Amino acid sequence: EADVQPQKQKLADALYKKIPTGVSSDGGLLAVNSEELNKVLNLGMEYLLEKKLVWPEDIEKCEEGGRIKIADSTKVSERAKMRGISQVGSLGSGNHYLEVQVVDEIFDEAAATAMGLKKGGICVMIHSGSRGLGHQVCTDYLQKMEKSRDCIKSNDRQLTGVKINSSDGHAYLAAMSAAANFAFCNRSMMMNQARHIFSQVFGKSAEELDMHMVYDVAHNIAKVEDHIVDGEKKKVLVHRKGATRAFPPHHPEIPEVYQKIGQPILIGGSMGTNSYVLTGTQKAMEETFGSTCHGAGRVLSRSAAMRNLDSAAVMKDLLSKGIAVKVGTKSLIAEEAPESYLLNKKKIIGPNSSLIL
Repeated sequence: EADVQPQKQKLADALYKKIPTGVSSDGGLLAVNSEELNKVLNLGMEYLLEKKLVWPEDIEKCEEGGRIKIADSTKVSERAKMRGISQVGSLGSGNHYLEVQVVDEIFDEAAATAMGLKKGGICVMIHSGSRGLGHQVCTDYLQKMEKSRDCIKSNDRQLTGVKINSSDGHAYLAAMSAAANFAFCNRSMMMNQARHIFSQVFGKSAEELDMHMVYDVAHNIAKVEDHIVDGEKKKVLVHRKGATRAFPPHHPEIPEVYQKIGQPILIGGSMGTNSYVLTGTQKAMEETFGSTCHGAGRVLSRSAAMRNLDSAAVMKDLLSKGIAVKVGTKSLIAEEAPESYLLNKKKIIGPNSSLIL
């Protein structure tokens, strides 16, 4: 923390300048052609490893090893690919963020040590996803499912479905998995750039700065997993919307380095409030199919926040707390103000995860 404080504004300026942001974010950090985009969609982080854009350990510390193998780029529309081809390695807008954080408090020394987290240390937390490509995949398949003979109707215009084992069901899972692979690569490219920026600012290599990844986990996804249902082990499709996986110690799908502590869970706070790193528990497997919350949760809609909060006042308050903020459209900062989110984390951290910092 002592090293970063004098360079705080310089670091914020460099990160903002060199990592694309905004709704369109054309000109992502990884330039790809159509063939290369298909490799991103099908291979995920394995493609980046071939290009030496991630460290081997990054893949080990990512959900599904950074590649969901049922992904099929042929199930992703050309419209979706067109929206995503220039966005690999871009933050986006809305509640997406890259935040430089200080480890303020540690509650479980053994777990923190396993993750490489130390009190007073610096972390970079990145929240982004599959960008316009993933949004278009959702739009495409909503429309397709509504027309399907297997369509399952609902009273929500944005919610429909088909049977998992129908042709449309299989196609959607393959397209959604491709979008998840895109998201793994998107975040990895920003992590790679953050490592370069820290290296330039502090005059040391990313390895010397100990910029190792803690974990990367999806937060809007449906996956086939094994769970105990009514006393029997069954394969189920677990939908996690605004939620993340929370697997316990000794689960076969978490990295060897975390086998004793459980899967790391990332709970992002809002600007001006704390974020948390937790670990999965057996109780999560019993009660929520190995799932927990993904963030603080909104108490004000974006439109309500814009009506009730003044962006200039929000920015002034953040600066008074020593928080350096860079935002594309300053007038929209009220949308993501601390007051827009649940501030008392005790309300959202329950028995499905253990607190680390």
